[in-house]
Amino acid sequence: MKNLLKKINDSESTVKKSHIPFRLNFLFFIVFALFVALIIQLAYLQIVNKDFFEARIQSGQINIVEGQAPRGMIYDAKGTVLVSNKANQAILYTKSKTATSSEILDVSHKIAGIISVQPDKLTERDKKDFWLADEANLEEAKSRLTAEEKAKKMSTSEEYIVYVSKVTDDEINFDPSTLAVASIFTRINGAYALQPIFIKNEEVTKEEIAVVGEHMADIPGLSTGFDWEREYPQGDSLRSILGTVTSAKQGIPEESLETYLSKGYAMNDRVGRSYLEQQYESVLRGTKSRSTVSLNKKNEIESQEQVYEGEKGKNLMLTIDLDFQKQVEEIVKSSYQGLISGGKAEHSEGAYAVAMNPQTGEVLAMVGLERDSETGEIRDDVLGTINKAFVPGSSIKGATVMAGYENDILQNNDVFVDEPLYFQGGTIKSSLFNAPAYARAVSLNPVDALTVSSNVYMMKIVLSMMGVEYRQNLVLPDRTDLFETMRKTYRDYGLGTKTGIDLPGEATGYSPTTHYDENGLIPGRMGHLLDLSFGNFDTYTPMQMAQYVSTIANGGNRVAPRVVKGIYDNDNSGGLGNVEELFAPTILNEVAEKNYLGVVQDGFYNVVNGTDIRRTGAGLQGAAYTISAKTGTAETAVGDVELINSTMVAYNTDDHPEIAVAVMLPHLKDDNGGYNVAITKEIFNAYYNYTH
Repeated sequence: MKNLLKKINDSESTVKKSHIPFRLNFLFFIVFALFVALIIQLAYLQIVNKDFFEARIQSGQINIVEGQAPRGMIYDAKGTVLVSNKANQAILYTKSKTATSSEILDVSHKIAGIISVQPDKLTERDKKDFWLADEANLEEAKSRLTAEEKAKKMSTSEEYIVYVSKVTDDEINFDPSTLAVASIFTRINGAYALQPIFIKNEEVTKEEIAVVGEHMADIPGLSTGFDWEREYPQGDSLRSILGTVTSAKQGIPEESLETYLSKGYAMNDRVGRSYLEQQYESVLRGTKSRSTVSLNKKNEIESQEQVYEGEKGKNLMLTIDLDFQKQVEEIVKSSYQGLISGGKAEHSEGAYAVAMNPQTGEVLAMVGLERDSETGEIRDDVLGTINKAFVPGSSIKGATVMAGYENDILQNNDVFVDEPLYFQGGTIKSSLFNAPAYARAVSLNPVDALTVSSNVYMMKIVLSMMGVEYRQNLVLPDRTDLFETMRKTYRDYGLGTKTGIDLPGEATGYSPTTHYDENGLIPGRMGHLLDLSFGNFDTYTPMQMAQYVSTIANGGNRVAPRVVKGIYDNDNSGGLGNVEELFAPTILNEVAEKNYLGVVQDGFYNVVNGTDIRRTGAGLQGAAYTISAKTGTAETAVGDVELINSTMVAYNTDDHPEIAVAVMLPHLKDDNGGYNVAITKEIFNAYYNYTH
């Protein structure tokens, strides 16, 4: 047995010993293979690609820099160019990584010697920095330090600030030619390294382009290229909503700097500053050009070459047809001038109209006129349709009726009696058609109330919400909570809330929410709740009014207004190409109790087409469309002068209405003459002619 175990152990020992030479041989093989690979790599570097790597060593390094690219264009609904780009020859300079002030000064003198540059408006500090860039001047400034200043321990930046303080006013009283050099110096000095900047991008002559080409070798970093500026081929129509773009000198606005830099923008990039240019910045922005900049071992620019020319931004197509827009502009302007010449608009600040498709939210036209009450000058104020708000009057009564249904005050065709309402303290509130002087009790259902524009019907809806029944000398209970109840319904129709339009800067109007002061309930506040019910308290924008009537017209969907139809790419010539994205309607909410909207629609229909002689929209009969509408007259004032706001909302009566209109004429002497009706009718006729 012992002999057997010994044999086994001897056998195992032999196996182990035999493994050791194998492992050593395998390790030697791996080391050998690595040495072979290293030799091959060295041969690749030193023999095969010798010239390439020697060039890289000589040149130092190659950097990629980006340049400006044209923005996308903006077109109207038919493809008419509203905003385009004008290309301008430009002269650029790219600062090296190691450029010193004295080197920049030398370059600035050279550039000023070959091209004409208009001086910038330089600050005092700009001029002093320029003066100190000259080494002799810097030494002169140093010599002016007091013994105390010389003894003081300061950082380099602190020392420089002291040098700046030693420069006198006479020393920076430059002549025009020196100011030109100083302007070039300031631009280059403030630029980022390897970031091209414009030295001149306006009125560059062919001769200047040629002379710059001749001196590029002498002035490394100098180059020629193109800049662009926005052009407006159709003039000022819609100009305000199109927005503006910053210049290369302005770059990114300070308030937006962090946001844009985080997205890869450069400080001097042009960006949309307002409205559509700002809202659609990510779409309109082009893809930057790219150039290689070769540096030598001293990090000085040796050469640069464009490797990618960049790509123009995407294009926008608006929902607005310029021809129809101009027709509406003329309609509103002509009528408003008639109001002025008739002495009815002495205190009026403007006139506004919006037309939109109630199914899609596409804005068909938006017109605003602003009048200077002192000079009488009339200016474009399209933006007023989204950022100016007025008390609308009875045109919002459709929403009040719906508030009655939503809060279980109205069931079907509930009847209220229209009569003057007498409250404690002597306050009287009534309907215009049933004023106290000739009042009588008139029983009305909701459709009738809208037809004849009953203020009292709306107020009795609110009284029912308060839980009280009208009686003479009634004291209104403290139910300020009902302001929010009413406004909740109004917001569902677009009143008193942002409409969601694709433009920044939209106002929500004025809806007072402070109902108490140190003495308790503000006197008259509950009376204001009654005023709210017939449109005589809160203020709304023309765009909100258009969304409100569109919600009624389409059966209860609050659709966000939109002025951009879609995004388009570029064709081969840089014009309007194929569609990339068409925007679908955005439904913000559906109103409650939609099944009762037919009551409001019937009321609006009867305002125009009914048989009651007291209806307020009969003047819309005979238009190219059958129209449903609601007029509004709000009592207001300027100082001690009592005035009215004249408004109207309307839509074409159809299973699927295609146009809804809102008109607001603030602060008129009176609304005799029916200008709100006349403007609305002309807009519908113009749209019919435009579409048929």
